[in-house]
Amino acid sequence: MEWSFQSAESLSAALRAGAVTSVELTDEAIARIERDDKVINAICVPDFDRARAAAHRADQARARGEDGPLLGIPVTVKESYNIAGLPTTWGMPPHRNYLPAEDAVQVTRLKAAGAVVLGKTNVPLGLQDIQSFNEIYGTTHNPWDHDRTPGGSSGGSAAALASGFGALSLGSDLAGSLRTPAHFCGVYAHKPTLGLAATRGMVPPSEPALPTDLDLAVAGPMARTARDLALLLDVMAGPDPLTLGVAYDLALPPARHERLRDFRVLVLDEHPLIPTGSAVRAGVRRVADALVDGGARVERHSPLLPDLTEAATLYMQLLISGAVARFPIESHEQLATRAAGLSADDQSLDAVRLRAMVFSHRDWIEANNRRELHRHAWRQLFAEFDAVVCPITPTPAFPHDHNPNPLERRIDIDGVEHPYFDQFVWAGLATMPGLPATAIPAGRSPEGLPVGVQLIGPMFEDRTPLRLADLLEQRIGGFQAPQ
Repeated sequence: MEWSFQSAESLSAALRAGAVTSVELTDEAIARIERDDKVINAICVPDFDRARAAAHRADQARARGEDGPLLGIPVTVKESYNIAGLPTTWGMPPHRNYLPAEDAVQVTRLKAAGAVVLGKTNVPLGLQDIQSFNEIYGTTHNPWDHDRTPGGSSGGSAAALASGFGALSLGSDLAGSLRTPAHFCGVYAHKPTLGLAATRGMVPPSEPALPTDLDLAVAGPMARTARDLALLLDVMAGPDPLTLGVAYDLALPPARHERLRDFRVLVLDEHPLIPTGSAVRAGVRRVADALVDGGARVERHSPLLPDLTEAATLYMQLLISGAVARFPIESHEQLATRAAGLSADDQSLDAVRLRAMVFSHRDWIEANNRRELHRHAWRQLFAEFDAVVCPITPTPAFPHDHNPNPLERRIDIDGVEHPYFDQFVWAGLATMPGLPATAIPAGRSPEGLPVGVQLIGPMFEDRTPLRLADLLEQRIGGFQAPQ
């Protein structure tokens, strides 16, 4: 039997039943990587010797009667997470030889749960793209169409899962970096509530691995089934023990409902700042139809929905001002001159991004205060709804675009070009207020490319969109291996 595309849940059952060993699963995964990854280039830092040793230890532990949530399961980890003895570069050539001394807290949790780490997955330069290419490791290709991107910045992880390279992967998300690759590659991902999963050790190379609270960015799970997402999230959830002095289990509330017909869902497919492509609209419609057929209460409009234009503006302000905070002063002065030359009437997202590059601390505080108003509006919305279904990006996976100036790139939406970074607005809808969001497969485009949607849930009620994802998977199907 071939095991490569089995879920972690089914692999655990097989391991417990003695139908397969971890060594066998690991050897099969490694053989598949060695055969297929020459074309895909998802696994940028293999760690096969240590993986085989870990698999052997897992089999020994099981023989002693031990068990664990991921005992013996082959997994991968995004390159940006520190793993002792392996390079952490974030795709930045000056750091190609940086070797951290200790594991990131999430890698520690993976290993404590018994997972077998096959290696690290590819990322874009500095994690700052929704493609995955860099000078050190090259370009990762979409398993469905090698001329297209798998997304980013967790693109290597999504491509690995779609290719059968391990059952689970550890990713992260600041601008859709979990959800966009899942959407482009036909897999599942979950952006947890901000602060739910500790992020220590997911830091740029050579920076100290401290238990800092990141703004917007989260660590999160990727998988080929919704139930596997929940399994990995249970391993990942909880604050950093360094901040408490002890390990601590965070008990998340249960899902609001167990049956599809009990869910109240708001469905969105239009954004005031960017059109939604026909293939993605069809994916949203497929999910909406499944909800209706399952008896859920589905609405297409609500006065409780926060203003989408302001939400996108706030997201860009918080995202960009944080990203450029370490620019050299010469660049800051040049940017300030350009920003001052903008017309006051120019409220385009390009103008919003340029102004955010020279935000003062006072500007940031003002934006942060407006974010709190949005968070409160979401609380009120989630008193009436259990989840919001909407796009992740306006299109399926697009062709590789390595123009060194991202501001010159364009995204083609049904034949019309739009600024490349405007496609972030849907991902930012959940990211700006820190809400959980689960990315699920929702069919294929006319060209045969995967299409995904996201299910946004209430803060710290991550189990609600995860349960909805599971119910929808049962109804419309989920991951399919690339043809």
